[in-house]
Amino acid sequence: MEIKSAKFVISNSDVKKCPESNLPEYAFIGRSNVGKSSLINMLTKRKSLAKTSGRPGKTQLINHFLINENWHLVDLPGYGYARVSKKDKKTFQKFITDYFKDRKQLISAFILVDSRHEPQKIDLEFMQWLGENMIPFAIIFTKADKLKPNALERNVEDYQKKLLETWASVPPYFISSSSKEIGRDEIINYIEEVNNSL
Repeated sequence: MEIKSAKFVISNSDVKKCPESNLPEYAFIGRSNVGKSSLINMLTKRKSLAKTSGRPGKTQLINHFLINENWHLVDLPGYGYARVSKKDKKTFQKFITDYFKDRKQLISAFILVDSRHEPQKIDLEFMQWLGENMIPFAIIFTKADKLKPNALERNVEDYQKKLLETWASVPPYFISSSSKEIGRDEIINYIEEVNNSL
């Protein structure tokens, strides 16, 4: 798939105010500072579509972007570390879970995981929650350029082993690096395949 157009549609903290279209949606979420904004900009080939920041927790709303006029990319707030109050964090979690439970247009979530680290409890718990709520998802291992190939392979295998303790099979997964544009074609083609199957 070639991305010919990518434009911002709306930001909000209420799932009821999300676009009323019937277009398929793909939601991107992960721990704060996992490289989500950089990945979105890399996928769309737009340098500043999603706002990148050195400060974790910058995304604090549900952000809809219209891609090629036929599907939405949704940028969701990160979970985990962010410099926000406990009250704000609870609000995030509520509208994140509301979005996943109520948004009928959602086709798949992409859970972003920092490939440099061993399996993180918060990531595994979130995947478990998605599974229990029958929400399809794929995993994107970010920052792959920061590791030697053997270390990357080992970390990905560790995640697979951990998931297979509670899952019958491992969800689709992709290796990515925003700075080196690794994984872009695979992720975009996956979205195109799913769109074509709808």
